[in-house]
Amino acid sequence: MVVVDTSVVLAVLLNEPTRGAILKHTRGRRLLAAGSLEWEVGNALVALVRRRLATGPDIWRVWRSFCQIPIATGKCDIATALRLSVASGLCAYDAVVIETARAAGAPLLTLNVRQRRVAVARGADIMELT
Repeated sequence: MVVVDTSVVLAVLLNEPTRGAILKHTRGRRLLAAGSLEWEVGNALVALVRRRLATGPDIWRVWRSFCQIPIATGKCDIATALRLSVASGLCAYDAVVIETARAAGAPLLTLNVRQRRVAVARGADIMELT
């Protein structure tokens, strides 16, 4: 099992350069994410339209692809995540992802350098793309 964050999911969906490595490292593993993943992916897709980097039909295609990815929703203690967010300066969404990984006892796969740094300091396991 591996916990993935929005940066990882978007990299795969949008065919970013890290897509191949992500697929290689997650193949055959159960994927777990924070409960906010759908909202974050949706928000990122709308942001692409607003910045004129995608059209409405483009993001609907990506959203349909996202809906095909078997990602389970993990649990975490929100109060603990909020304390981490305040202490580290991370946004609450990023802290929730870290705490979801810690609660599941699973490694975190993220492309967010700051989130990775805080997760390591917090004692979370990190999956590195090699």
